[in-house]
Amino acid sequence: MSVRPFRDIKRRKTKVINVGNVKIGGDNPISVQSMTNTLTTNVKATINQINDIVNEGADIVRVSCPDKDSTLALKEIVKNVTVPIVADIHFHYKRAIEAAENGAKCLRINPGNIGDKVKIHEVLSAAKNNDCSVRIGVNAGSLERDILEKFKEPCPEALVESALRNIQILEDQDFFNFKVSVKSSDVFLSIAAYRQLSKVTDYPLHLGITEAGSFVSGSIKSSIGLGSLLMDGIGDTIRISLSDDPPEEIKVGNEILKSLGLRNRGVRIISCPSCARQGFQVIDTVKILEEKLSHIKTPVTLSIIGCVVNGPGEAALTDIGITGGGKGNNMLYLSGVQSEKVLTNDIIEKVVSEVEKKASELEKNS
Repeated sequence: MSVRPFRDIKRRKTKVINVGNVKIGGDNPISVQSMTNTLTTNVKATINQINDIVNEGADIVRVSCPDKDSTLALKEIVKNVTVPIVADIHFHYKRAIEAAENGAKCLRINPGNIGDKVKIHEVLSAAKNNDCSVRIGVNAGSLERDILEKFKEPCPEALVESALRNIQILEDQDFFNFKVSVKSSDVFLSIAAYRQLSKVTDYPLHLGITEAGSFVSGSIKSSIGLGSLLMDGIGDTIRISLSDDPPEEIKVGNEILKSLGLRNRGVRIISCPSCARQGFQVIDTVKILEEKLSHIKTPVTLSIIGCVVNGPGEAALTDIGITGGGKGNNMLYLSGVQSEKVLTNDIIEKVVSEVEKKASELEKNS
């Protein structure tokens, strides 16, 4: 049972590019990505973290390549992961060339910071020869000096001018397999910059609020910023920047997309905040269920409501529902219909069993 969002979001039409086997833009699903925080030269640790990020639902993972040893490490890393790797490059054009030659499927660069046209040409030649895309990564904290002097401070117009300048550099080299970002740690600045950029280019946009902060504050800032843009149909791939473990970024990113009806992956839980009317401990139950159901990738909706005030109504709109009742007798709903009473101590086991069963049925019918 899938519930359509109240408002269908009409996505802005963009060009389609390839990041390895992941297509970005057009009608393709909005991809979610994160970035490792291990030393890239620690190949084993980096591979393990990438796999943890992927298990949480990432489509693309970025790694930092500050030196030659890091770019050389990519050769072994890409052999042991299942998603395209983006190499994060700053300033040194040789690192970009090495990354492309060692298996990166995207280079995060600012072409204007790479150097003269000869160096840019060499980087883009390496990208073309190795089926490697590019992300033009404009950031409010690292704008070109002349643009800062012109606008006096980071502003939407400054970020967009930088983006258009870098777009022109790539187009002049007949390179078109790229996406663009205009990030800032300021929510309002980011939203305004992306909205302006979306009006003047049809290249796919990578969304993010950079340096958003800790898990709670960063998740809120990212939800406001990215949610506003996504509701406008802007955005083809996203990254949530948190001062936390990278897999947490994927959790938040997927939840933002699921809440907007832009991605269906895994179990979507509708739960109440709990109150004195609850027939069982809702908060503890939801926490346990989130962990026990994290392995399920098939879209399933689940409602966990502590009492009969909203429980039956929510259950009518979800695949599986539990509504709290008196004396430990709670009602299980399947596809919106009352099924059986479930004792409080049996809720976890029963719900996990029913969700797994539903996921299996949906997989067979897909």
